Amino acid sequence: MAKLQLVQDPAADALLESNPFALLVGMLLDQQYPMEHAFAGPKKIADRIGGVDPREIADYNPEEFAALCSKTPAIHRFPGSMAKRIQDLSQIIVDQYGGDAAALWTAGDPDGPEVLRRIKGLPGFGEQKAKIFVALLGKQYGVTPKGWREAAGAYGKAGAFMSVADVKDAGSLEKVRSYKKQAKAAAKAAKA
Repeated sequence: MAKLQLVQDPAADALLESNPFALLVGMLLDQQYPMEHAFAGPKKIADRIGGVDPREIADYNPEEFAALCSKTPAIHRFPGSMAKRIQDLSQIIVDQYGGDAAALWTAGDPDGPEVLRRIKGLPGFGEQKAKIFVALLGKQYGVTPKGWREAAGAYGKAGAFMSVADVKDAGSLEKVRSYKKQAKAAAKAAKA
């Protein structure tokens, strides 16, 4: 597995690489916020509470957790609502997966469609975000169950620069940004 470079910050990327729950939280935060800032969120949490552990976060006092997520620099432009989502996500990982986020893609040796189904069952993960996360797991995290590319849809295609799954360095980050800008412009033109 190549080193992740989603944030373009070695310490933040190392946390994402070594901690599957941190990677999941980064993906959760990747909404209405620049992707490299979203994926930097787990490192901010770790710096403030000493780690990114689903059990600790699930048990955290909600007001205190929201306050630490809102502290400058905030983890997201909507830190309060995202703090709640992170705690909800943490509780599901604790209750359904024994506190092991990687169990989402390892427990019971699931195929790609099952991994996608499990991820779509998480708070804040709709169809598109779940497919992007499956693509990220397959392209950069070494998680390649049978049928993962098909489950990821267009995001699973090799050589695509459509999402965070394709960010491997500053150059690919720019290609993904360019794709997203073009897609937004096309969507806007279609509405007009």
